[in-house]
Amino acid sequence: MSVCDLVAVATARFGGTALAEPVPGLPSAADAYAMGAGRTAALPAGLLGLAGVVLGWRAVSRAGRGGAVAAVVSGVAGAVLGGVVVVTAEGGLGTGNGLGGGVVAAVVGLVGAVLGGLALARARRAAAAGASRAG
Repeated sequence: MSVCDLVAVATARFGGTALAEPVPGLPSAADAYAMGAGRTAALPAGLLGLAGVVLGWRAVSRAGRGGAVAAVVSGVAGAVLGGVVVVTAEGGLGTGNGLGGGVVAAVVGLVGAVLGGLALARARRAAAAGASRAG
């Protein structure tokens, strides 16, 4: 437990206010409406990952290969961009550097890539089965 946590617990237990002003050296909570560079980079990463999930879901639910390739590409792009945001974020969650958005974008992008990969595998199996019946 850190010193700040101990001070907060002690003042809450015995009444009073804990840390009335920000402590230098500790990351402060970001303004909820501020768009920092990390949040700005995490937004398109999340949108790319979400596009990968939507395209992958559509490709899995329908036969065909076109949407599956697009799902893999956009899912991987969203995951990579989200990973870059996570690696370059300074500070923790709530500091406005896009760390939370980068993690979500990376996970959603991976889900989109996996869905696209499943659709590609199914399309390959269907093509191989059709070729073996025709030949």
